[in-house]
Amino acid sequence: MFFVSDNAAPAADAVLSALARANAGLSAPYGKDEATKRVERKLAEVFEREVAVSLVTTGTAANAIALAQLTAPWKAVICHEEAHVMHDECGAPEFFTNGAKLAGASGLDGKITPDGLTALLDRDFWTPPTHVAPAALTISQATEAGTVYTASEVGALADVAKSRGLRVHMDGARFANAVASANVSPAELTWKAGVDILSFGFTKNGAMAAEAIVVFDTALAADLAERRKRSGHLWSKGRYIAAQIEALLADDLWIAFGRRANASADRLARGLEARGLTLAFPRQANEVFVHLPAPVDAALKAAGGVYYTWSSEAVRPERQGRPGDVFARLIASFETTDAEVDGLLGVVDQALVAA
Repeated sequence: MFFVSDNAAPAADAVLSALARANAGLSAPYGKDEATKRVERKLAEVFEREVAVSLVTTGTAANAIALAQLTAPWKAVICHEEAHVMHDECGAPEFFTNGAKLAGASGLDGKITPDGLTALLDRDFWTPPTHVAPAALTISQATEAGTVYTASEVGALADVAKSRGLRVHMDGARFANAVASANVSPAELTWKAGVDILSFGFTKNGAMAAEAIVVFDTALAADLAERRKRSGHLWSKGRYIAAQIEALLADDLWIAFGRRANASADRLARGLEARGLTLAFPRQANEVFVHLPAPVDAALKAAGGVYYTWSSEAVRPERQGRPGDVFARLIASFETTDAEVDGLLGVVDQALVAA
């Protein structure tokens, strides 16, 4: 019952096989290899347009490098106040941008709203040169609450941002789960809705260590190659990153894995709700946030359940837990089985009966 993170899942067999194939013979270094070129062409097909691509090995690197591409050191990046870039990247966005400020916007269910973004941008403290001025908006897809922006919601935020001169970045660490949930094309969820740069995550979805910075406005990619190199994220043996991504893009395996993880999370969420437990956020991707009665939490941990306890200011009043409840985050991966989900629900049943 290991539901702590989709990062805990192994690399997919298809990825390991691709790495073994990539390991044969000699190959051009520093991203000049044929596998990297094939991935660049394939991503152009996936997004239905020409794109500029830089491959890296961590989501933090993808986000920080992408935001540095959009933001001067004396500017600001708007994000949700509980965003991963705000709290879970150890200051990397600020470091890579050489000091740009992150400014958090509130929003229920982990989402920034157009009204909330407008209200923040309308505040009177964006007054250069004594204060920073916003240069970019970054949104997480899926969000830190496990919710998913629809294409129209992305478009509405992008409209507000671009009316104020901001560029738009999407943190797509769980982009596969979001696309599978939104049931629209990758293009519709990104550049067609106004996104300029995407951090396309593969590590949480079957890769060993592989992410892609996808730039839709290729003019914004000027000097991106140098920025990646200067940051220490240009692999000399780039074929090994490309091989992982190529394996997951083949036959839309990345989407199949996203759907599989979402389905497991849905099975878990429906099971918990059927047992009278309250979900803190609607289940839309592969994360489930639930208020566990203390005896249930204790029983799950005694039975070997592993998951994070959580906190959030983005929970709607009607979804708040009761005093003494444990706010838990459980994440399903592409490897999660029905048996694992049902095993956890069985422990919940036993704990509820005992209580």
